[in-house]
Amino acid sequence: MSATSAYLEGLIEECGGFSRFQWIMFSLMVYSKVATTWNMLMMTFAGAIPDWQCGFTNYSNSGTSRPIDLNKLYYTEGQCYPPQNVTFRNCQEYTFSDSMNTIVSEWTLICDKDWIASTITTIQIAGILASCVASGHLADLIGRKPTYLLSLALMMVLNVVAGFSTSWKMFAVLRFLLGFCLGASITVFFNYLIEFIPAKRRSVTIAFPAWSIWACVFGFVAWWQHDWRYLHFSTAVLTLPCVCMWWFIPESFRYLVSHNRLDEAKGIICKIARINGKPEPDMSEMSYLVEIDLKVDADRKYTILDVAKSPQLRKYTCLLGIAWMSCGYGFYAISFGVQSLSGSLYLNMFLLSVVEIPAQASSFYLTNRFGRKWVTIVLLLAAGITGFVVAALQISDLEMKNSLINGFALASKMSVGVGWGTMIILSTESYPTVVRNIGIGMLNFFARVGALIAPQLVYLSNHLPGAMYFVFGGLMVLSSFCLYFIQETNKKPIEDGIATEKKVGEEMQSFQIETNF
Repeated sequence: MSATSAYLEGLIEECGGFSRFQWIMFSLMVYSKVATTWNMLMMTFAGAIPDWQCGFTNYSNSGTSRPIDLNKLYYTEGQCYPPQNVTFRNCQEYTFSDSMNTIVSEWTLICDKDWIASTITTIQIAGILASCVASGHLADLIGRKPTYLLSLALMMVLNVVAGFSTSWKMFAVLRFLLGFCLGASITVFFNYLIEFIPAKRRSVTIAFPAWSIWACVFGFVAWWQHDWRYLHFSTAVLTLPCVCMWWFIPESFRYLVSHNRLDEAKGIICKIARINGKPEPDMSEMSYLVEIDLKVDADRKYTILDVAKSPQLRKYTCLLGIAWMSCGYGFYAISFGVQSLSGSLYLNMFLLSVVEIPAQASSFYLTNRFGRKWVTIVLLLAAGITGFVVAALQISDLEMKNSLINGFALASKMSVGVGWGTMIILSTESYPTVVRNIGIGMLNFFARVGALIAPQLVYLSNHLPGAMYFVFGGLMVLSSFCLYFIQETNKKPIEDGIATEKKVGEEMQSFQIETNF
């Protein structure tokens, strides 16, 4: 633990710990999660396939047209034409159910075009993938606040434009751009928030199920509007207040300290103290600590090479990268594969999200009681076991298999969703401030690699039952093994500088720091 880390942790406690300012900041950030959640889940509805019928002309020259329901044939046999023993022509037109209006019904993305919807989802994930590392560098270069709020502003504009898309190609380009902005907001969100929160309260950021709540609301709004264009417009409207947060939330004082912008950092710390009703703390030691402990150069710019040069950070990045890739694949494979579950699409969208809320709420106690590491390991193991059960059921002939598949799929989604949340805290606390966004950006890159292949595995599972969940189960077990080698971070102060082989701390032995925890 560096002297500066302990000092800044003490300043947070002096300013009131988790008090009024932290609650305001937390509430605003939780609201802003609506933009991230709805944009990420948009394709679960926009790419859904409504019930459809094939229209054909009777071969007997009667000139009459009649519909035949080929929806079941398409899913069970992969056919978009009548069976060979039926003597009439192939489809001449398609009629979709008016229960929902998606891009599939908008541009007839079925039969020889059935690959397009899943590919657009993959394109969106590719945008996130391209953004993760770049946005991590950007957040460490220009700050957490401008990076995060700029990404939200761009998402608001792009959602409006996407709602007016005139072709699936235009829509695909806009989903890529939305994915790029989405990657930036995902990368910065947790880092930005926890840098204002004391160590013993950091797990509150994962305990509150913001993602799950907004996902439940998304399912309800999708049921209410049942139109992909209106959903984009609704997302833009709800994102507008997030952009206005620019005038209410400050830059991270930890970021400012790590970049030697001490006057700005002191001003923000004083503001936090005033809002919390506490006296301004004595910050006379800050300049000295930054100079000898963090060795900050005003012109120093950290890059991915700084992470690669540190043996510990290099090891953590590899192990956590495997786990993040697995969670990215598992979480979004189950989310995007919601239509494969039996029953109502809207109800299943709601259930896949609401099931996480009680488990995620309990994670506050569990991670503080048993630690981030072991809670995450147990959750991912549970996800792997239930995933294998779903895969086995999908290739079985049990009478009740549809209900059992739904139940175990919900258990898998709950476990991987909450496990990923606890792992985010573990990962965020494992990187020092100067490279935290770079490190989390790299891990988000790995997660999006997993998410990138998720839509294609969902598509494959329509023709090869069990494939998606067998892969999911194996990756979850592998992730649990990797996390065993990660050090616990529970209730430990956040490090601000990268540890070096020759410790500057020898100069600090006689320097006493007065902090009250």
